[in-house]
Parts: sequence; C-alpha cells; structure tokens
Amino acid sequence: MRCDSHVHVVGPADRYPQSPTRTYLAEAAPLDKLRELAAVRQVERFVIVQPSFYGTDNTVLLESLDTLGGRGRGVAVVDPATIAKATLADYAARGVAGLRLNLYSPKGNVDRARMAATFSALVDLAAAMSWHVEVIAPIEVLAQGVELLAQAAVPVVIDHYGVFGGNAPASVAGRQLLGLLRYPHVWMKLSAPYRVSDDPLDTKPNPDWLAAILGVAGERCVWGSDWPHTPAHNAQKGATIAISHRPISYARLVDDFIDALASVELTEMIMRDNPARLYGF
Repeated sequence: MRCDSHVHVVGPADRYPQSPTRTYLAEAAPLDKLRELAAVRQVERFVIVQPSFYGTDNTVLLESLDTLGGRGRGVAVVDPATIAKATLADYAARGVAGLRLNLYSPKGNVDRARMAATFSALVDLAAAMSWHVEVIAPIEVLAQGVELLAQAAVPVVIDHYGVFGGNAPASVAGRQLLGLLRYPHVWMKLSAPYRVSDDPLDTKPNPDWLAAILGVAGERCVWGSDWPHTPAHNAQKGATIAISHRPISYARLVDDFIDALASVELTEMIMRDNPARLYGF
C-alpha cells in the first residue's frame, strides 16, 4: 500500500483557529479531498505533518488520524518544556509517530544554541516514545547542525530534499548534507520539488539531487506530496490575508516522481516499503 509521507490537513478557520503569529490565513484543505485525489494513484496511507500556522495546537492533525485509523500517522509540534506525558501517550495512541522542528517557516536567523537546545529536548521526548524527529530547515542551517543531527539517538527525518536552494550536490553544503545522509538513522523526504526550484509550481524532482540522495540513502527515503501545497514565503502577506494553495495536480506530482525513478522496484521501496518501516504501518 503506497504512502504519502508528507501532507497537511487544514480545517475551516472559523472552527479551527490558526496561530496569531502566522504569516497568512491558510484556506481549508479537508482530508476527504486528499483521499479522493490520492486514491487515483493508489496512495492510501498518509503521514500528516503539523503546519506552522497551527503552532502547537495539533487538533486537526489528531482528528484526521482518528478518521484514518491504521492508515494514518502523525508528526506533531509540541513545546517540550510544557507538554505532559499523558498528552504524549494520547498522541501515540492516536497515531503520532514523530515530532517536528521547524527552522524554515517563519523565516529568520537561526540561533544555533537555541536550535541545539530545542532539538535535544525533542530527541529526549521522541526517545521516550520510540518516535523520530523531523526537521525542516534550509540546507545552510542543516550544514551548521550536522554534528548535532548525526549524534541523535532517534531517527532524524529531513524534509523536502533538505531545501537545497541553489546548491548543487557537489557544493560544500551539498557534500555536508549527503554526508549526513550516510548515517543509518537519517532519512530524507523526497517531497515538494517546487520548494527547491525556481518554478513555484515545479512537479519534477531535480535529477542531480535525486540521484545523489538515492545513491547514499535510497533505503531511507520516503516520498511526500506536501499537499495542499501551501504558498511560498514571498506570497505570505499577513495573518489576515487569505491565500490560495498552489494549483498543483496531485496526479502529476506522483507521475513525475515515478517517471524520475524509472524503476518499479525503487518506486515500491520508496512509496511503500520504506514508509512502512519508518512509520510502523
């Protein structure tokens, strides 16, 4: 059974308030629409990732997992200083399998000491729950934290090709990222090619990066659509301004990824077998 390992579900704003520190007002993106789109490409499992505009309010994520049952897993956002053990236990019972550290949105300078402290606290929580920690950050930030991520005592999952920007695999930052991926506990999400492209609607993986990542960590890669394809940072104009999601075809995103792999065996490994191991399906 194929898995989409990176999606977001968005409830109506009048029922599910978004964070007051958000940078735009996200439009609704219901779970039933996602399942309808994904079924056409035989995708029936989903990993729901907490988006930045909900902060640490994981209500929509948890309700979606309740609906999905055994076909869903979640990656939540929590405040490690205040989260209760009973809350974590409830999250686990409902399908949460990881915690997310967002160093990508909202944009800004990353305090390395604060990053290290937050990551270490999340690792401690994840270790106690047998979860992983997912990190979204630009490649330059990942490069600064290579030693920290490499020493983690839990699986580390990197979002969106490592948000490599204009860096090539052979660049200094590229080599550092690929070196990090050689560690057996580090995974990569092959997701959202438009986030690492000059084309904000790009659905095709960068061939050089795809080959480089698969060359060092093919058995630790999972695919994700990033549905509903939230808008780019430069389109986010303020907390009260509603912005539509990117008009990207789910089917085309799947088809272009499979075409880039050009292998049935590799497709099933990345879209079925690897996520089953990582998320415990």
